[in-house]
Amino acid sequence: MSSRPSARPQRDIIVVGASAGGVGSLQQLVSRLPARFPAAVFVVLHLPAGATSVLPQILSRAGALPAAHAVHGDPIRHGQVYVAPPGFHLTLQPGRMWVTRGARENGNRPAIDPLFRSAAVAFGPRVIGVVLSGLLDDGTIGLGEVKRAGGLAMVQDPADTPWPSMPLNALAHVNVDHCASPARIGELLVELVQQDGDLAFTPRPDADVPARELRVLTMHEDEDEKPGEPSPYGCPECGGVLWEMEDGELVRFRCRVGHAYTSEALAADQAQTIEKALWSALRGLEEQSAFKRRLAERARQRGHETTAARFDARARELAADAQQVRGLLLSGVGASEP
Repeated sequence: MSSRPSARPQRDIIVVGASAGGVGSLQQLVSRLPARFPAAVFVVLHLPAGATSVLPQILSRAGALPAAHAVHGDPIRHGQVYVAPPGFHLTLQPGRMWVTRGARENGNRPAIDPLFRSAAVAFGPRVIGVVLSGLLDDGTIGLGEVKRAGGLAMVQDPADTPWPSMPLNALAHVNVDHCASPARIGELLVELVQQDGDLAFTPRPDADVPARELRVLTMHEDEDEKPGEPSPYGCPECGGVLWEMEDGELVRFRCRVGHAYTSEALAADQAQTIEKALWSALRGLEEQSAFKRRLAERARQRGHETTAARFDARARELAADAQQVRGLLLSGVGASEP
């Protein structure tokens, strides 16, 4: 990392998380950052699996800083925007970036919490965490880790986005330092990274917990002792036992291989699992009903009226069961809560 003129360390690691509506927010933020910005900016934007990301090009056009996808093992340099590639988590080590597949967090890869958590572990009070527009609550846990490590927390004003869930959750659970529009956040970042200050910080007694979780996330190490207590819930992604951890008022979950969820993300994923199961049941029942009708027709052609009647009756029962399942789906059973 490039050297800084101040004798004391500055806040020079900026981690930004966004989801729905986040592209516009990110454009506004980077538009306020000048060339030769004395900090490195790391961005996670939720993207669907298999998506092609042109976010680096968009952000390069929006402001004076060059933006590029982060590359595993590359050194961290000031005056650069690094974007998590689709399908990969972006985490930070002292002086370097790690780009790994790892387990999904809150149903996402890349996810925001791993970036924030790793920055807090690696750089402590030098970090500024920013949560922008998005759904659910990815970023809240990580932003709390940034604060506990002595960093600063910034959140987009919920009134400034049609997708305020991520900012609202962060505001509800983290002692946020600044809440503003993305453009104003960009201006504040310019002011904050130029300030000298005593950033000495004493780690809290459980400071090793985020580091242990990161080792699981990156498949670097399988911890013999898991944090928290085993819950009665299974992981929606792999079916393994979820370990329950309390983080202040928040409850979150992680399975043995690293899939992690906040309460909101787990509820949303469970809802998707239920809906998927109902659609599968509907398909199976309709296929069985159609097959029984076909068997009835074949039996009737052979003059086996009793057998045909039995198959017809079973086909009607299956069709009725299918209609009940269809009614559940249409009524919203399994749908995520808004």
